[in-house]
Amino acid sequence: MASKAKQAEAKVPIIKGKEAEDMVLDYIRRMNRPFGAVDVSANLKGAVPKAATQKIMVALAEKGDLVQKTYGKTTFFVVNQANLEDMPSEKLAALEAEVKRIDEENKSLGAEVKSTGAQLARLKSTPTDKELVVEVKKAADAVQKARSHLDPLRAGTPLISQEESAQLDADCTRWRNEWVRRRKIFNTFWSLATDALTPQQATELGEDLGIELDTPEHGTLERGVLCAAGSVLGKRRR
Repeated sequence: MASKAKQAEAKVPIIKGKEAEDMVLDYIRRMNRPFGAVDVSANLKGAVPKAATQKIMVALAEKGDLVQKTYGKTTFFVVNQANLEDMPSEKLAALEAEVKRIDEENKSLGAEVKSTGAQLARLKSTPTDKELVVEVKKAADAVQKARSHLDPLRAGTPLISQEESAQLDADCTRWRNEWVRRRKIFNTFWSLATDALTPQQATELGEDLGIELDTPEHGTLERGVLCAAGSVLGKRRR
């Protein structure tokens, strides 16, 4: 019951007669564009029924207030442009000035929006307080770890004896030479074994046999200072 009562209250009262005619004409004048009876009645919230709106618009066209246009089976009505008042030059100038002012305001607001957007992007890319606390702690831990590594050096503690250093140099030279020798032997035999194969077949054979070649890291190590002639660890330190 309450719902029906609300619907009854919300229902627009029907307008008839001269008042309805004035309402239709005023609406079409204000909009100043072509309309059909269905559109006008709907835009007036049904205050003037569709059938009555059609009759009113036809009558207004007969009186010259509207101009009736027919496109196929559809009829449109538009306000008679000859009956519209010419806009005074002063009012036209004022409107142009207002349009210019609004255009300048739009440009200013657009620049402000762009600047605000850039500030927002910077704020979003800036770490939060919680993230800064985490980063500061990581940095402090890294500094503490680095300092702990420097403490023995600052105290003058020998980290390795000369005998141990010489032994490391000797081991490095020995195993590097062994590495180079074994690689040379392998390359010689592998070249003989795959001489009749295409590179792709040789690669597939190596994969089937589980042969592991030097990785790019090995090449980097061999070209580095540790493997350069006359740059073993002991010699660099002396």
